Amino acid sequence: MVPLEPREPGRVGIYACGPTVYGRIHVGNARPYVVFTLLKRFLEHEGYEARFVANITDVNDKIYDAARERGVASAELARDMTDAYVADTAGLGLGRPDAEPRATDTIGPIVSLIEALVESGHAYEASGDVYFRVASFPGYGKLSNRPLEEMQQGEGDDAAEVKESPQDFALWKAHKDGEDTFWDSPWGEGRPGWHIECSAMAEEILGVDFEVHGGGSDLVFPHHENEIAQTEAARSRPLARIWMHNGMVEMGEEKMAKSVGNIRLLHGALEEFGREAFVMWLVGAHYRKPVAYSEEALADASRAVDRIRELVRRLDPGAPAPGMNDYAERFFDALADDFNTPQARAVLFDWVAEANRRLDAGEPLGPGRLGEMLHALGLETLLEARDEEAPEELRRLARERDAARAARDFERADAIRDELAAAGWQIRDTPDGAKLVPLAGA
Repeated sequence: MVPLEPREPGRVGIYACGPTVYGRIHVGNARPYVVFTLLKRFLEHEGYEARFVANITDVNDKIYDAARERGVASAELARDMTDAYVADTAGLGLGRPDAEPRATDTIGPIVSLIEALVESGHAYEASGDVYFRVASFPGYGKLSNRPLEEMQQGEGDDAAEVKESPQDFALWKAHKDGEDTFWDSPWGEGRPGWHIECSAMAEEILGVDFEVHGGGSDLVFPHHENEIAQTEAARSRPLARIWMHNGMVEMGEEKMAKSVGNIRLLHGALEEFGREAFVMWLVGAHYRKPVAYSEEALADASRAVDRIRELVRRLDPGAPAPGMNDYAERFFDALADDFNTPQARAVLFDWVAEANRRLDAGEPLGPGRLGEMLHALGLETLLEARDEEAPEELRRLARERDAARAARDFERADAIRDELAAAGWQIRDTPDGAKLVPLAGA
């Protein structure tokens, strides 16, 4: 574990690798968004000024391929899927990163960074491509700790013919037939490689030697290994001080991924379970470890959310909460220890259990520092539970919808669901029956 030591006292920069926008994002794509948004919240609670940057990769082979299959321009697909990504992550109710740079808006800084590498002998041009010369960087492999012979870049046989070494990786790719998005450069028309995009976007906004670089554990090699090499080679300084990787979301026994085909789209999961249950599920696992997605796990998280909601309805907003501060101290100590959200969540439910015990004994009790803890986990909306009782007319509609579903009149059931949504309420099917929950922002 590496201690956090900011470049400037009290200020922390966080960069997390975001999605490649060739389709709607899935639950696995959402995990780093949640982890690093909540890390920023915790650091701000501790008194730091934190800036969170999450990029969008909007030019890539996968985008070209997906656009070709759909018969649309790659730039059009990237725009549409970027809009969908923003809408889907907005459904998490956690706010936006402080900056969301796009690769296509950073071509100038990308080209400048490549030029610095070419001029210093760390990169070379070959048939319109530009490659990083891995042999020129003695520290290559220090993040992933792999033997050099095992670090293959996976850039295809055509690249192998022009590269000096199999380990060398592309910084700039010459324009090929069928690629409809490209730019001029000192090496001819083309577009940037994936790894150089993140180095340039991170440096453009946060500078170099910033505090925390994040992303999924599947990015350790080659993506983050290559970011380290190219930035240190060009700038003689580290890109980031701490490399923080979240574990994969798994479905079955494999990583959730579009390439595998075992995905659950984020917007569908949020519609079914609600944002609070989704976030509650994610914070129940340590960020470094894999977490399994299942209907049962989300149902358990939904019940945990309901437990807090029921407690909040019992609390007296004007009453004190004597003797409860120790829970908040333990909660934030857990987050300070390698951002241990499952331990913090356990302390939160210790608070809930003690609060229920006191209330059952007839003691008036206020929320105390409950709001601080909920905010740190992205669950502050649960404090609004006191006002969640739906009007009788809407509850009657919910019962009518249940009857329609039982009669397999799904058209009527869907119409009632839409009517409830127009009134600002979401109907959520739980193991304990249908519940009405206010829509976020309603």
